[in-house]
Amino acid sequence: MKKRLTQDQEFSVMKMVMDKFLWIATIIAGFGFYKLYLGAFAEGLWIVLAGAVVFILFMVMIMREYQFLR
Repeated sequence: MKKRLTQDQEFSVMKMVMDKFLWIATIIAGFGFYKLYLGAFAEGLWIVLAGAVVFILFMVMIMREYQFLR
C-alpha cells in the first residue's frame, strides 16, 4: 500500500527541488560571467545563456505548479 504525502510534505519537497534549480542556474550564470570577465566573450555568453535557460525552466515549473494549485 502506498503512503500519500500531506499537502505540507508535498510543498516542502517541491521547495527543495526548486531550491536546487535556483542554485544550479546561479552557479552556471556565475561561471559564465566569470568567463566573460576573463575575456572569453563568446564562450562566456553561451554559458550565461545556458543559465538563463535553467532560470526560465524554473519559472515555467513554478507557473505550472501555481496553476495546478489554483
